[in-house]
Amino acid sequence: WLMGKEALTKGLVNKGADVIKLETTDKELSLINQFTLTPLEKEDVYTFKLVMCDNDIDRHFERFTDKALDTMAELFVGKPLIKDHNARADNQIGRIYSTEVVEGDGLTEIGTQYRQLIAHCYVLNIDSNRKLIADIKGGIKKEVSVGLRIAKFVCSICGLDNAVSACDHWWGKTYEGEVCHFTLEDPVDAYEVSFVVVPAQRNAGTTKSVEGDKDTLIEIKEKDFALGLKVKELETFIFIQSENTKEEE
Repeated sequence: WLMGKEALTKGLVNKGADVIKLETTDKELSLINQFTLTPLEKEDVYTFKLVMCDNDIDRHFERFTDKALDTMAELFVGKPLIKDHNARADNQIGRIYSTEVVEGDGLTEIGTQYRQLIAHCYVLNIDSNRKLIADIKGGIKKEVSVGLRIAKFVCSICGLDNAVSACDHWWGKTYEGEVCHFTLEDPVDAYEVSFVVVPAQRNAGTTKSVEGDKDTLIEIKEKDFALGLKVKELETFIFIQSENTKEEE
């Protein structure tokens, strides 16, 4: 694990999602062929939708803002689908060819309209992808995680951007009757979507425990070290682009 501000400037935000069947229409095929060198036909591809993430508080007590979802919808068009967040060329298995942000039923935990970011993806209908397609159809390959970079990581209790400085508040801990969560804001880049075993967001339908004595961790006085511990506790590689990194770039 990277520690402190170094960790917060060199990584990804990975959040969970889900897979939905999609019919390959003429419109879908036209969007796909924007990314191909040779035009493909319907029988050449297998298409499906990914519910990439939403604007509700997830099981790690984090949420994307509505504005972040809209920005991500633009950033993820054309990005690859890979096996396991391992960015090797032979791990690439598909591509996102369009995205949409849709309103769902009900409200989020903070009382806003529930919204989801959905990606339309394709893989080639070839022999080497037979098992992958069968696993998707059979519900084996179902959970996914998105990789991106964000600029702000804001505490719901004090409003401090933890990409700049660590506050003393922790995910899921109650402060004066309010449960702390962190808001992921200002996406600056999107990298990939990957199939995973355990995603972070609740709608992926799996659970994951977070270990560690938060009361003990809060006693740590060294801010950079506290930042590193917060990052480690996330279990899903939450990293932030700091203002200093943006200036260097």
